[in-house]
Amino acid sequence: MSSTPPTGPEPQTDESQTDATTSRAPMRTATKVWLSVGITALVIALVVGAVLFQPWRIWSTTEVNETLPTSSTVEPSVTAEATAAPDEAATPEPEPQPVDLATGEFISHEHETTGSVRIVEQPDGTRVLAIENLATSDGPDLKVWLSDQPVIEGSDGWGVFDDGAYLDLGSLKGNVGNQLYEIPADADLSQYSSVSIWCARFAVSFGAAELIPAP
Repeated sequence: MSSTPPTGPEPQTDESQTDATTSRAPMRTATKVWLSVGITALVIALVVGAVLFQPWRIWSTTEVNETLPTSSTVEPSVTAEATAAPDEAATPEPEPQPVDLATGEFISHEHETTGSVRIVEQPDGTRVLAIENLATSDGPDLKVWLSDQPVIEGSDGWGVFDDGAYLDLGSLKGNVGNQLYEIPADADLSQYSSVSIWCARFAVSFGAAELIPAP
């Protein structure tokens, strides 16, 4: 009587390992996709932040040196003709000179700022804001404003200048030096009591000066 030799367990296929490998493949693909999305988002955030904050401008300097008017605080009221003796020939009347209407000194706000300001009436009747020996930080979207707000020292005064009336005289030409800004002919200067170097991007004052009317 013959006997059938015992047989071992039948060999099993590696289906479970194949299924596990197959199931991990989509996970790896999803991880790569999310990693790619995350890197792209980070790059976009860095680019947007650089455009908004322009951090490199902390170390940049733009120097402007325009010729400022030499002015007095009062208009000449006595002419050479009025003081000449009757028997002396009259001398030509002096040329009209620029006149300071108001002056002030910068104080620092968010950034250290020094220099002086003058509102000057030219002989032809036009008026300009003269900024002399300015030294402040460079920054994005800096403006020169005349404002009706008070100049307050410390951080309490950094953001007040857009709370009331202001007159935008244009972009700051440079963060260092001497510069002139035309004042519109129809501007009522009695409304404005201060000057601010204003960062419109972040609504903050770099520095400001109280305008003191000339005697």
